[in-house]
Amino acid sequence: MWPCKRTMVVFVVLLSAIISTVTINKVPYDQFKHLMNNSMVEQLFHEEPCACMEKCLAASDDEWFTEHFRQDVPPLLSLNNSVLPDNIYAWWQSLQSTKSKASYSKVIQQLFSVIPGEGHYRDAGPSRCRTCAVVGNSGNLVGSFYGPLIDSHDFVMRMNKAPVEGYEKDVGSRTTHRIIYPESAVHLDNTTHLVLLPFKTLDIQWVTSALTDGTIKRTRFKVIDKLKANKDKVMVIHPGFMHYVHTKWLNIKSRRSYPSTGFLVLMFALHICDEVNVFGFGANSKGTWDHYFEKMPKSFKRTGKHSGGIERQTILKLQERQLINIYTGW
Repeated sequence: MWPCKRTMVVFVVLLSAIISTVTINKVPYDQFKHLMNNSMVEQLFHEEPCACMEKCLAASDDEWFTEHFRQDVPPLLSLNNSVLPDNIYAWWQSLQSTKSKASYSKVIQQLFSVIPGEGHYRDAGPSRCRTCAVVGNSGNLVGSFYGPLIDSHDFVMRMNKAPVEGYEKDVGSRTTHRIIYPESAVHLDNTTHLVLLPFKTLDIQWVTSALTDGTIKRTRFKVIDKLKANKDKVMVIHPGFMHYVHTKWLNIKSRRSYPSTGFLVLMFALHICDEVNVFGFGANSKGTWDHYFEKMPKSFKRTGKHSGGIERQTILKLQERQLINIYTGW
């Protein structure tokens, strides 16, 4: 297998230098062979974990990171990985206010009769450098002028109903992935991936319905029954991935608590990207928790069933260890 382009460029430069040395200084053939067998040359053909110049997240040797990060946990559901172990299924069911009477296996069969069932983004390797912007909804984006920087990433992930139009200079204009649950859904264009966060079995039933006959019109409350979205670009976060984030990254024992949407999206990005930059998380410079597109009540900082303090500490630790970059806008 050929090394990545960066390695090839460096090799060509070094080889040219060696040949010039041999030609100009008339180095004997035996010495030339020694140069060509030099470990520096051999190292150039050693495959890098990714093609990024600065970091490759999945290949990080940071001890704390490797204790938490599990590359074998699939972030997205597919036909081949949809069976849930009993403990994960029990945890996922515990999040639901009412137990579903629907057969999980039938729900999955119906889902993948509508959307693609193959695995996604399991393509990490020496030729890939995927940069991702995780864009939250914080008011600290106002006046940031981060728009062009956000748009420069390969993937731009946004959450729920966060608007783009009218805010482009601060939040960018591109959206490659929109992560939603039924109650936060919005219509999408044909180029954007809809990524469903399924907090209950009914959520998976809803996305199947919303892309077909629209029979489900209410979950916790009224939802979009007929959703405009590209069926071929719809994905579903794996309940097992949600459980892994809950237990491995947050180390939460409570069965009724679960990770926030923002934290789950960040973890999703860590698993499918080589470089991750975070925008629009946290309070603004005045300590308020408004969205960039709306004022929020003072009680908004309350995190409900999410462990906001642990999530914040974990995100800050990722930054301190230079595993992600956080742009605060101020």
